[in-house]
Amino acid sequence: MKRSPSNTPFLLTALLAVLLLWTPGAAFAQSSLGATDMPANAHARPYGTGWQCDYGYREANRACAAIQMPANAYVSDFSFRSGWECERGYREISEACIKITVPANAHVVDSSYGRRGWDCDRGYQDVKDVCTAIAVPKNGYLADTTYGRGWDCERGFRANADGCIAIVVPANAYLQNSGQGWKCERGFRQDDDGCLRLAIPQNGYLDISGENWRCDRGYKKIDATCVAVNVPANAHIGNTGDEWECNRPYGRKQDSCVAL
Repeated sequence: MKRSPSNTPFLLTALLAVLLLWTPGAAFAQSSLGATDMPANAHARPYGTGWQCDYGYREANRACAAIQMPANAYVSDFSFRSGWECERGYREISEACIKITVPANAHVVDSSYGRRGWDCDRGYQDVKDVCTAIAVPKNGYLADTTYGRGWDCERGFRANADGCIAIVVPANAYLQNSGQGWKCERGFRQDDDGCLRLAIPQNGYLDISGENWRCDRGYKKIDATCVAVNVPANAHIGNTGDEWECNRPYGRKQDSCVAL
């Protein structure tokens, strides 16, 4: 019996082709196919196809040209700008890096554009590009702010012109948390520069604020008194506590509840 020719060489060839397609080297070779005509100072993109310029170069007319920088600059990673930034102590002016002139009692800040590139030291304030010492009054302290007078008053004092004057706290009052004013204690209300005790009538109580009073449930506030609510037959005190409502199925008619 005559044997058919073996197809082993064909199978080996197909298997070798599959292995080549799945090897990292082959994959790189295929991805590099998308980077045809790659110019100097470029490399294949790590993802997808194509190429991109090396660090320090920018694409121009399908080539990678070195970023041209002025003196006292360094390459940056900002592709949407010029590709360079000025070194610390310099700021960009007309595509050049100019040394920042720092006045006395000031320091360089990490900003090469926008402001002047410097700020005054603590305890000094910018007055027409000169760092002038802040005059802190008695009972005051330096404030960490770049605007305003540069100082605040200690707790229990308030600013008045260029100084700090003591806050006069009346009887039955206390300093507020800010320390810049006072507030009447619970059960008292402010009256000009003092605190008057609240007159709470019978069947009344201080509300949650402590600055006013309310009537107990079943009483209505009339002037400075709490008057009992007159509840007619077939009615009850409502949710507000100072009015009445008819029970169902009764309806209100003047001051009584009648069947509907």
